[in-house]
Amino acid sequence: MQSVEVKPVQSNDFDIWLPLWKGYQRFYEVDIPESVTLNTWARFLDPVEPMHAALAMMGEQASGLVHSIYHRSTWTTDDYCYLQDLFVADDARGGGIGRALIEHVYADARRRGACRVYWLTHESNHNAMQLYDRIADRSGFIQYRKRFA
Repeated sequence: MQSVEVKPVQSNDFDIWLPLWKGYQRFYEVDIPESVTLNTWARFLDPVEPMHAALAMMGEQASGLVHSIYHRSTWTTDDYCYLQDLFVADDARGGGIGRALIEHVYADARRRGACRVYWLTHESNHNAMQLYDRIADRSGFIQYRKRFA
């Protein structure tokens, strides 16, 4: 197995990031408008934005992505890190890429002084939950939401 390098995205990575982003959307059966995608990409590259993205690289091939957002908490004086999106290409699953991406976020959160990394997954995402149960704790919380627009 080829080694995996996880690296923060750079401005010239859009063309290798986009197919993974589209694959993530297909997995969750959503279609995010192009204008939102372009705005999100710009936020990743803006140093004052709390949004970050990284790619898992196997040689020149991008095999996975992770997006995280830092935010304040009313429960601590330290920030939290929300791991918003995690995706590994179908042909690269089972090789440790998902874990490497999560470990990248853990290391970045420690470096930035965040005291917690957390994320959500769909209840049907059983394969991913096998990994998540090994490297994190289930919080027991249930998400509620109300959409506007």
